[in-house]
Amino acid sequence: MKRILLKLFLKPWRGSVLLYAVVFGVLGFSIVVIAVSGYAIFENRASIYKHNREQAFQIAEAGINYYRWHLAHDKFDFQDGTATSGPYIHEYTDKDRNVIGHFSLNITPPSTTNTIVVVESTGWLDSQPNSARKIRVRLGFPSLTDYSFLTANDVWIGNTEFTHGKFHANGGIRYDGIADAAVTSAQETYICKEHQGCGWTLKPGIWGSGGPTEYWDFPVPAKDFTIITVKLEEIEALADENGLLLSASGSQGWRLKFNADGTISVNEVLTTKCYKGADIGEIGYSFYCIDPKTYGPTTTYPAPANGYIFVNDNIWVEGVVNGRVTIGTSVDHDIILNNDITYLAKDGNHVLGLISERDILVPHDSPDDLEIDAALLAQHGACKRYYYPSDKKDSIYIYGSVITYGVWTWSWTSGGSVVVSGYVHTNSTYDANLTYSPPGGFPVGSSYNLVDWEEVEEVR
Repeated sequence: MKRILLKLFLKPWRGSVLLYAVVFGVLGFSIVVIAVSGYAIFENRASIYKHNREQAFQIAEAGINYYRWHLAHDKFDFQDGTATSGPYIHEYTDKDRNVIGHFSLNITPPSTTNTIVVVESTGWLDSQPNSARKIRVRLGFPSLTDYSFLTANDVWIGNTEFTHGKFHANGGIRYDGIADAAVTSAQETYICKEHQGCGWTLKPGIWGSGGPTEYWDFPVPAKDFTIITVKLEEIEALADENGLLLSASGSQGWRLKFNADGTISVNEVLTTKCYKGADIGEIGYSFYCIDPKTYGPTTTYPAPANGYIFVNDNIWVEGVVNGRVTIGTSVDHDIILNNDITYLAKDGNHVLGLISERDILVPHDSPDDLEIDAALLAQHGACKRYYYPSDKKDSIYIYGSVITYGVWTWSWTSGGSVVVSGYVHTNSTYDANLTYSPPGGFPVGSSYNLVDWEEVEEVR
């Protein structure tokens, strides 16, 4: 009996252990399956969200591309073909023309001081609007002041001259100086004339001892100077409306001196001094009477409200420019750079444009070291200094742009490279602030450039 009971108590429970193993195995496997499934679902949702955000970005880009296309067909429509303010919402369809999302446009038109239009496009999928993306671009008409120098004629840059910024001539270029940007000519070859030290010799479109030659490019398309013509009558009307309009002086013209406080001191030029000199294309000497000798009383004007000044006479300009100003003169009159013209600061807030239907001149009595901060435009004449015998100056520095129809020169040589009259050293520096913010009235391009592009913060 004792033996039977002992056996009974010693009997193994192997079936129970197996049951426990099965139960805990199933639980563990379930936990792993649930975890893997949850991770897979999370990853799938994240992937879908990421995919939808990418699609939202592409929809936003489609909005930008649409409005660039719109501006290409209507350059001055900043209301998306409507007469209302934005935002302007458009449907976005897939390849089967099913509407899957939308983009919303906000358009900011150019200010009175630049050509830049700001386009903001927000794109989203209708199935997931919280994945919206926003892109902002700035588009602008580049001005001809994008060039440090632009001429319709031949030009010679001497070995003591520097150009900083794009340089273009529709004619040929003898380039003995130093450049830091593109130098381009519309000519494959041209006849280099005597005033360029050649004596009627066939030369390449760009040639000379300067460089770097890798910046030279010719022939390139010519600039159309017929579109460069500024409508001076419009500048005159603006000056009369809310600017400063000066009638004929009855004497030699007017001197305008800019003051650092933003005012302009104006004097009638009563008499001038005359000096013997010569000009390109002239035979023999003439007397040029462009140096002021005596002045009338001073009248001080506030800065023109709209930035426009028009003078129906010759103009002598000098001083410190505070603000944005454009000066135009009537037909058959010149602008004379009487003395230094500098900006209160070279930060884009102070800009001077000088537009002459005829010439922009540097007189005989100009400073030995002359600085001109301005964009110069001689529509049918030239920016130049006459040849005055044995009258050498040291340096001229132009900060801005020189646009000249005729032959430009600040210095004269004896036929070689030695300066015998005018400025020995010349330096033309491009003002980057003028590319999309030129002086009022200056001609600009006919198609928008992409100025910059950025994605901005999430909006939904």
